[in-house]
Amino acid sequence: MLEGLIDRFQLVRRKILGYGTITERELDGILKDIKITLLEADVNYKVAKRFIEELKEKCASLELSKSLTPGDLVIKAVFEELVQLLGSSTRGIEFKKAPLIISLVGLQGVGKTTTAAKLAVTYRQRKPLLVPADAKRPAAVEQLTLLGKRADVAVCTLRENSAVATAAHAREIAETQGHGLVIIDTAGRLHIDEDLINELKEINRAVTPDYTVLVVDGMSGQDAVNQAAAFNEKIGVDGAVLTKMDGDARGGAALSIRWAADVPILFVGTSENLDGIEQFYPDRVAQRILGMGDLATLVDRVKGIEQEIDQQKVRQKVVDGDLNFEDFLEQMKAVKKMGSLGKLAAMIPGVKESDVDEDELRKVEAMINSMTQKERLKPHIIDGSRKRRIAGGSGTTVRDVNQLLKQFFYTRDLLKKMGKGKLAGKMPFKF
Repeated sequence: MLEGLIDRFQLVRRKILGYGTITERELDGILKDIKITLLEADVNYKVAKRFIEELKEKCASLELSKSLTPGDLVIKAVFEELVQLLGSSTRGIEFKKAPLIISLVGLQGVGKTTTAAKLAVTYRQRKPLLVPADAKRPAAVEQLTLLGKRADVAVCTLRENSAVATAAHAREIAETQGHGLVIIDTAGRLHIDEDLINELKEINRAVTPDYTVLVVDGMSGQDAVNQAAAFNEKIGVDGAVLTKMDGDARGGAALSIRWAADVPILFVGTSENLDGIEQFYPDRVAQRILGMGDLATLVDRVKGIEQEIDQQKVRQKVVDGDLNFEDFLEQMKAVKKMGSLGKLAAMIPGVKESDVDEDELRKVEAMINSMTQKERLKPHIIDGSRKRRIAGGSGTTVRDVNQLLKQFFYTRDLLKKMGKGKLAGKMPFKF
């Protein structure tokens, strides 16, 4: 997410940290570099100008610290201003009643229908009900129905060929059948017109949504800001979802929308998968932009897969030196559920998504899948003929198989020593 913006800010960060002292002249140069970085990311000009003014004022009042260099102090100031720019505090969906009603609004093609399904998956425990409220586009109704089946979530049928009647009927269904969440996928248009706004107002009068959430294309930059301002003015919105943030988004929308349109970001779409949506944390995103990583989100994702792996069983196997390729494959599959390994690695300070070669990981998985179950359980039986068969079945070479086995046995022996405490004092942790 925001890879291009992160790269540009990394250059500025390195330049700042390279100064022993920072004079007014150097600070002016730093501020100029940051402004150019923001404008190249398609940040709204007024937002960029205001950001630089407030950053300059903050830097002017910095007090020297014994524990921080002048460069560190400037980076700290940039971080604090980025957090303010992105929204200062985290906003989320609060379930204060049931059924809670979310109305998704936005232009056609921004990913509104997919976002509806993603939110349903995110809040599955609330027994969500998806509502197609686009009477003029049967394809949109069909898409939501298919996504509902794929997500195993209930979908209301279109009623009386009317978006308003369908929304009202969905609320009745939710109240009688115990749905804790209703997600209304409203109609989209190629542009904001009077008919669209009137229909959205009628839906609001009919069901009184608890949240009206705008869905915008995160790659559209200034257009996203203009859409947010227009929708907020005409119907009022409680927050936004930025979609397609896994693409080559320059970041202008994320950095502009809260200040320029007074609309907080609630979620960002991180992949096309139905679980590819994240709550938006301004401080975590600011850390990523400055190359400081995002360990909090990484920890959250790790916690999400802990239940899928028998940790006690793995620890015992480590101590006994009995780890095998079945264990390795099981953990690889669990980690893959957390998302792209490159994106996960980018949450570690100083690591970029492009630093991870996922092709190599796919090659390893292919080699393990080409082994028989007996070979995966007892890697030591893999001789020359077995290596040739594994290489042929996985599209790799015998050299690749040898390298995999060498790394596996080395890692297994090292973990065994660590588990038994033989490397106590030399390793940063113990099992």
